[in-house]
Amino acid sequence: MAMNQLKEALDTLKETGVRITPQRHAILEYLINSMSHPTADEIYKALEGKFPNMSVATVYNNLRVFREVGLVKELTYGDASARFDFVTSHHYHVICQSCGKIVDFHYPGLDEVEHLASHVTGFKVDNHRMEIYGSCPECASKEVH
Repeated sequence: MAMNQLKEALDTLKETGVRITPQRHAILEYLINSMSHPTADEIYKALEGKFPNMSVATVYNNLRVFREVGLVKELTYGDASARFDFVTSHHYHVICQSCGKIVDFHYPGLDEVEHLASHVTGFKVDNHRMEIYGSCPECASKEVH
């Protein structure tokens, strides 16, 4: 599954004329395999052993390139550091209000919401975003004294 996504992502970069450097390849691969919506810092720390001369700025610049071609979404949920999410099919985020963990949640039924919103308001709907807030299992178990 992930290999396919990586291949498609690399194809998208080629089509948009973005040069595929070893760093870009590694950052994309890390994002696709990471389920934790990493920050640029976390990506940098994970890859610095492999690319000793790569800087955090390099990671940020590449994430910006990926965002511009639509491969990556920047998630900002109040906390200081943006997290990055590889764009797959429609999915939603469940966010822990204690530790900030973000988990993907797939639910196909909500595409109807766009059609309805468009129908009712006359808007041309581009996309939608849903966030669900609560406590992750780890934090929830700490709350029970």
